[in-house]
Amino acid sequence: MTVIDLAAAERPRVLHVPRFSTSAGEEAIDLAAQAGLFLDPWQAFVLRNALGERADGRWAAFQVGLIVARQQGKGSVLEARELAGLVLFGEELIVHTAHQLKTSMKHFRRLERLFDGSDDLRKRIKKITRSNGKEGMEMANGAILECIARSKDSGRGYTGDLVVLDEAYALTEEQMDATMPVMLAVDNAQVWYTSSPPLDAVSGQVLMGIRDRAEAGTADRLAWFDYGLPGSLDQLETVDLDDRAAWYAALPSLRSGRIREENVQVMRDSLTDKGFAREILGMWPPGLAGGFQIISEANWTAALDPGSVIEGPVALAAAVSVDRQRASIAACGARADGRLHVELTSTPLRVDNRAGTGWVVPRLADLVCNNDVVSVVMDEYGPTGSLIPAAEEAGIEVTRIGTAAAARAYGMFYDGIAGVDPASRVLNHIGQPELTAAIAGAKNRRLGDGYAWDRRSPDVDITPVVAATNALLGWATRPQVDDQPFNIW
Repeated sequence: MTVIDLAAAERPRVLHVPRFSTSAGEEAIDLAAQAGLFLDPWQAFVLRNALGERADGRWAAFQVGLIVARQQGKGSVLEARELAGLVLFGEELIVHTAHQLKTSMKHFRRLERLFDGSDDLRKRIKKITRSNGKEGMEMANGAILECIARSKDSGRGYTGDLVVLDEAYALTEEQMDATMPVMLAVDNAQVWYTSSPPLDAVSGQVLMGIRDRAEAGTADRLAWFDYGLPGSLDQLETVDLDDRAAWYAALPSLRSGRIREENVQVMRDSLTDKGFAREILGMWPPGLAGGFQIISEANWTAALDPGSVIEGPVALAAAVSVDRQRASIAACGARADGRLHVELTSTPLRVDNRAGTGWVVPRLADLVCNNDVVSVVMDEYGPTGSLIPAAEEAGIEVTRIGTAAAARAYGMFYDGIAGVDPASRVLNHIGQPELTAAIAGAKNRRLGDGYAWDRRSPDVDITPVVAATNALLGWATRPQVDDQPFNIW
């Protein structure tokens, strides 16, 4: 049974706070109270520690993460933080973002009501703007608040003194890459991440990476507050989900009396064990640890057929690593039984997964000259794109693809090996070590509404699986031709 010390109930399960000399938290708490927002002890605890100041007056924490289950009141913490930034801290620009438009709009309306409830605060507002997807207010002191929904490019160009990334469970690497660099020029900035735990390790890679740094204690300027239960969603057999002490440990608003135990019981009765553990008790999904993170080893092994061969025409694809140290060429075509086959092309002496890039175009030209090749795919926006002019000069007709096609190809390859519907698993391979190693170590990244292979994975040569994936796309989109024998050797 989980035991909780109610005397320290405001403290989260995981607490990582940089050392600080003083705190501006009390000022923020007092201002919120003047506006009619009375914070619970745990909310005040977060603000006191997140707003710790060094001896030079700058924030001790550049990044602040608050992880707590839904409906606990993390929005009130943000309201108090942003109110203080606009009125007390001299922050010129505050950018509040959320994954969903309705969430950012709801937050803006709550903050607006705080100002409306105080004659003094209301007089400080110079202008309020409302437009589709972007609400904001300008203060008489020049401070500006903008509330927006995140998109792929919505963070680019903002140099806010405070950037709030609410619903951080859905943060993507692209959004972080767009947001973080512009913060370098801000003298005393803070970035806040607020969220419940992510649904899975794939969509939650960014947030889980920040969590891992906090729990490892390796982030000197990160303040981290995680109120959820320990363990992960794949180990629920070790957790007593009916333990009332566990409920109080994970739900700070249950401790403060803002929500009732009987209502938590309704959720327990209504949700699955996994749903209750994640949505109510704040437990995290298992991380992407070890190999075969995207396609399971079992699925990859099930697709293995050492005797598999292509019968007929073939599509080729080349892939180059980001650092240009490695490159691969892969082929895809149909077998006699109608199933599809992918493999790295090869000669009697070596597989076409080699160092450097100088060999790629001559090898492609040789394959095209000696076989019935219906498509040669190259990603014109990735590292392989620099080889396209040489390939075309060599007489190779290149099928150029971009980001949308890369996401489509990833989905086709994944379904062909590990699709939920067994009927979609139509792809076979021959167990080449280079391709298997790439599958075992591969990670993915968000790309629009889908995913693509993450070419920036530092621990594995990803080019074999990228080439195989794009070859599959080339086969699927090939011009229709009569079948002819094909020999990759």
